[in-house]
Amino acid sequence: MNAYTTSAIKAKAGAGAPQAPGDSARPAMDHAALRLPNDRWKAFEIVFWLLPVASYFLFPDYLVLVSQIMIIGLFAMSLDLILGYAGIVSLGHAAFFGLGAYTAGLLSVHGWGEPVSGLFAAAAVAAVAGFLVSFLVVRGQDLARLMVTLGIGLMLFEAANKAAFITGGVDGLSGMAMAPLFGTFEFDLYGKTAFWYSFAVLFILFVAMRRVVNSPFGLSLRGIREGGRRMPAIGANVDRRLVAVFTLGAAIAGVAGALLAQTTQFVGLDVLGFPRSAELLIMLVLGGTGRLYGALIGAAVFMVAQDKISGFDPTYWQFYIGLLLVLIVLFARGGILGGLEKIYARIFKRKEAA
Repeated sequence: MNAYTTSAIKAKAGAGAPQAPGDSARPAMDHAALRLPNDRWKAFEIVFWLLPVASYFLFPDYLVLVSQIMIIGLFAMSLDLILGYAGIVSLGHAAFFGLGAYTAGLLSVHGWGEPVSGLFAAAAVAAVAGFLVSFLVVRGQDLARLMVTLGIGLMLFEAANKAAFITGGVDGLSGMAMAPLFGTFEFDLYGKTAFWYSFAVLFILFVAMRRVVNSPFGLSLRGIREGGRRMPAIGANVDRRLVAVFTLGAAIAGVAGALLAQTTQFVGLDVLGFPRSAELLIMLVLGGTGRLYGALIGAAVFMVAQDKISGFDPTYWQFYIGLLLVLIVLFARGGILGGLEKIYARIFKRKEAA
């Protein structure tokens, strides 16, 4: 039995007990705050996952863009798992994304173009790399973790650049030929197969991550994020949990990288670059960390804004992205989802007061 369950039981028992003199002046305990998270789906979640399905029919000319948004959204969720829930700051998360992309790409170039097994191979390679790196990451604090992850990302980038005979270097890895999905659905130029393939992988992994963050393991990660030094007092092995979540986040990033390689049939050196890791942090700030949905919303807002703004101002589009980021930080702390939650809370309080 964990501390949250114990608190909830005490609160429930106290609710039916007679109050001592003077207790009436005490504020009522918020029982909702003591409830454990559950996996029950809310109405807005169902609507959210119906939006990509609707976009397939409403915007048939933008299927490639929507597929890219879903893939980068999955990548952003992998970082949110280690940053938003466990509090591990990383500037080199693209290293695992790139490893997954090159794994799927190299398998395809050398004759193994089956997509699903390519995803599993990419996840395995990225997970092993994440597991090895995690022992360096968990030993330090925020600044040390930033430097370690950044350094590893830069080393992998330069290693891929030097090994041009394997990776293609700055010219990229070309010559990929993906086999039809399940032997039936071919990857077409319009991106229809890529759309449903990306959507299915994203949804399956989202459900898995949602279960993880709402489990006792996920609650322990939040406890480590808020007060890692106190967690050993209740018997939690902090290092072991951080290693586990870092490895899991790396594996999911590898799957996202493999998805990008398979759907575009090309792997560029930029998949390992620092700008990709930096953009990922921007997406999390925009959407809101520690929510999973924030990663998806942040990725969608960033990529749509990038696509539209660069269309009418190709030279200075980053200025407007920076302005949007500043406005979000100043007026919507907790990102877009955090701002929406505050607005909803105010409206709900006004209705209760009325």
